[in-house]
Amino acid sequence: MLPIITAVLFLFLYPLAYAIYISFTNMSIYHLFHYTYVGLENYITLFKYGYFWTLLGNTAIWTVGSLVPITLIGLAMALLLNQKDLKGRSVFFALLILPWAFPGFISLLVWQGLWVDPYGMMNKLILPMLHLPPINSLTSTLDAWIELIFTNIWLSFPYFMTVFYSALQSIPHELYELAEMDGAGILTKFMRITLPSLKKTIAFVFITSFVFTWNNFYPIYILTGGGPGISTETFIVYAYQEAFSYSNFALGSAWSIISTILILIMAVIVLKYTKVLESIT
Repeated sequence: MLPIITAVLFLFLYPLAYAIYISFTNMSIYHLFHYTYVGLENYITLFKYGYFWTLLGNTAIWTVGSLVPITLIGLAMALLLNQKDLKGRSVFFALLILPWAFPGFISLLVWQGLWVDPYGMMNKLILPMLHLPPINSLTSTLDAWIELIFTNIWLSFPYFMTVFYSALQSIPHELYELAEMDGAGILTKFMRITLPSLKKTIAFVFITSFVFTWNNFYPIYILTGGGPGISTETFIVYAYQEAFSYSNFALGSAWSIISTILILIMAVIVLKYTKVLESIT
């Protein structure tokens, strides 16, 4: 157990403790080696200029707005692949899992080229073919969110699809045969057999992905940079900007600690009132 304990201490607990420590100091590029204790000054600053509520709303939009469609699309694709009479299943599966196979950073650079305003392929070719207005994420907050969430759906749904498809394979086929003998239709079989059987999987995937998406940094940073203004910046993006763009390491650490506290509070609420752990075990 010693190597595991050492790795956890070095890779997780030490950085967390150090971030908490410097959040109570004035550590910045101007006080890099001679910083002093300032108490709660950084945390007071978080709420002083009104950014907190904007970032909280942006983080909620980013997290919920991504996870709900990703879950629905992943489940729909898994149900499609699970059809017995589907021809070319392996080909469809390979094509659908392709977005997940590419490194996320490279995929985001490609999507950045597709969305680039106003000369990207999306605005010049694809959206006009669909009779949709052009997307301009540089000036429109709505367009920026459409760009971010659409791209995140494309990047993330293969994982959901794969997990749901594996769970569907574990459901005994005899249950569906018995239901058909009782005259059950497609919707009844889905509501009475498929959905209850997937309850544990959906709960597990949604909760773990909620934490990941809440802290997912690079899609927003690469595609919009948090713009226009700070209208698409989340806690983690703003914390990075404060620490590494403005060199205010103490304030950046304070933002990251606040984000961690919020997600821990939400996790406790979810675990307590939805009894998710009981459904998983």
